Amino acid sequence: MAEPAQTIEGWYALHDFRSIDWNSWKTADRQRQALDEWSSLCAAWEAEAAAGEGSFAVYTIAGSKADFLLLHFRPTLADLIECKARFDSTTLADHTAKAYSYVSIVELSAYLARGGANPADDPRLAARLFPTPPEKGAVCFYPMNKRRSGNDNWYSLPMEERQALMASHGQIGRKYAGVVTQVITGSVGFDDWEWGVTLFADDPLQFKKLIYEMRFDEVSARFAEFGPFYVGQRVAPGGTADLFTLRRA
Repeated sequence: MAEPAQTIEGWYALHDFRSIDWNSWKTADRQRQALDEWSSLCAAWEAEAAAGEGSFAVYTIAGSKADFLLLHFRPTLADLIECKARFDSTTLADHTAKAYSYVSIVELSAYLARGGANPADDPRLAARLFPTPPEKGAVCFYPMNKRRSGNDNWYSLPMEERQALMASHGQIGRKYAGVVTQVITGSVGFDDWEWGVTLFADDPLQFKKLIYEMRFDEVSARFAEFGPFYVGQRVAPGGTADLFTLRRA
């Protein structure tokens, strides 16, 4: 049996994708109340983030898979459930549908450790365990698995080979340091895929460049299986009500 990679976990993550029922919303008689509740909820989440109790961000989503994303990082799974429940209890939620969701936990693996060091003890990696979504304007999220098929079975490879492959894989990511910020979350036992990948950048074109280049790396070419991709733009806290006013006419 191959040796499992040890992992260090940080905050839990919820990617909560919603679609807006525009027909319902445009004829709603409590729009002002709904927007006031939404603004109050966002303010509460911002205050909790400022107190170090987690972090969150809101994004509009391109395409027809969803209209917006509520991205939460929280210390416990119960906290994530509460975040979802708080939105579901608002008037605004009555005019949305659940498009997709992903539950996971921020993860650093032993592949990153150097000389047996614990990544959690490195201050440079603390922000990766307990992330705050950067101010970068664009987001890209996708779930993925490591393949388990014949000779391309990631889980049958010895630890040394997996470490070497991941080291090569990481070199590509480092070329985009400062341009693309990456958060990896583990979801084995939590959701239908094994990992969630969330990328942040000022220029969304960099998502295409990074992911395409990684396709040629052996880790992706031989072992990666990808789920649906979601891409969008961050909405400033003060402008989140615009999500629900762009199509009112």
